[in-house]
Amino acid sequence: MAVRLPRPHRFDVYVAAGGLLGGLLLVLLGLGTRRSDDPITLFDGPWPVLLPLTVLAGCELLRRTAPRAALLTGTVAICADLTTQGSLASVLMFTDLVYAAVLYGPLASARRIQWITGLLTVVATLVPFAVWRVPEALLIGVVVGVVAYGPAATGWIVRNHRDAAEAARLRAEQTALLAEMDRNQAVVAERARMARELHDMVANHLSAIAIHSTAALSLDDPKTSAEALGVIRENSVKGLEEMRRLIGILRDGDEEPSAVPTLDGLTALVEDARTNGLDVTLDPGYGTTVPAPVELAAYRIVQESLTNALKHACPGRVTVSLARRDGSLDVLVSSPYGRREGPSAPGSGAGLVGMRERVALLGGTFTAGPEGTLWAVRAALPLTDGDPT
Repeated sequence: MAVRLPRPHRFDVYVAAGGLLGGLLLVLLGLGTRRSDDPITLFDGPWPVLLPLTVLAGCELLRRTAPRAALLTGTVAICADLTTQGSLASVLMFTDLVYAAVLYGPLASARRIQWITGLLTVVATLVPFAVWRVPEALLIGVVVGVVAYGPAATGWIVRNHRDAAEAARLRAEQTALLAEMDRNQAVVAERARMARELHDMVANHLSAIAIHSTAALSLDDPKTSAEALGVIRENSVKGLEEMRRLIGILRDGDEEPSAVPTLDGLTALVEDARTNGLDVTLDPGYGTTVPAPVELAAYRIVQESLTNALKHACPGRVTVSLARRDGSLDVLVSSPYGRREGPSAPGSGAGLVGMRERVALLGGTFTAGPEGTLWAVRAALPLTDGDPT
């Protein structure tokens, strides 16, 4: 099976073509890096330079796709170039291969190339000086440093800057992703809060309207119909007021309603429930000072429980009890449980979900279900700030 070589980068093709054409021009002009009578020159004349020149130009095609193989082959070619009159184009292409191997090659190879070229520079500086004992011998180390260690060090610096820029880009993308996730979570949380507020403020009045309108239509009694219409009108007006207040909150962008319900409003809430036909008793044993979030949650739980009792409970007494125990406010709303006769209003279960969410946001506990002949809603709300869940 034939091995398919990677396609060279366009810039690498330009570098290879430029190096080859430049080397050919130097050959035609008869310019080399050494004289023909130099002792190291084994192959005299300009044409032997073409072989290492061509090999180095071919290695430039792999400088990005296969940098280690290109450097190893280029090292053999530059050593062969030393036996000829040499070409400046070959030397320049070799320095580029060293630079590319450090920049594009694996990290371990980049480190090794730096150590090897640095060691070669030191050896090329000390050994000739120790042998010949002349200052000019130090120039050999300078040339080796310029040709080998200089490109390797430059490639390492550029690689570090490139990696730092890539890391910064990744951090920026992660920050943007986290910000988008936070925004989505904030939108979801705000939508849930709006749904709870809308349900708690309007559902009670609409349930009363539905039940009393059903009673007015089913009973042929002018007095009962008139009383039902009065209750319907009262709940319609209150529902419209609550809706206008909620719309004002959404339009003005307030974070909290302008008038947050408090536990002091439970008496009026119970009176409204009695007006709607419920037999309600209230035991407000919560003391004096209650944190505002706990107060709002307790009010909404009682409000929703009375709404559910109006829609689903059997005839009988509904009990609302609040008590402070062990650093928490306990809320209990119980109503007769069983098969209901007469008009009722359908439910979606959103009220129980909303109550459970309110309690969870305060770090409390919530239960709702039948207890014998009663349906009991129990909530324990910590009087200290709980961790949101």
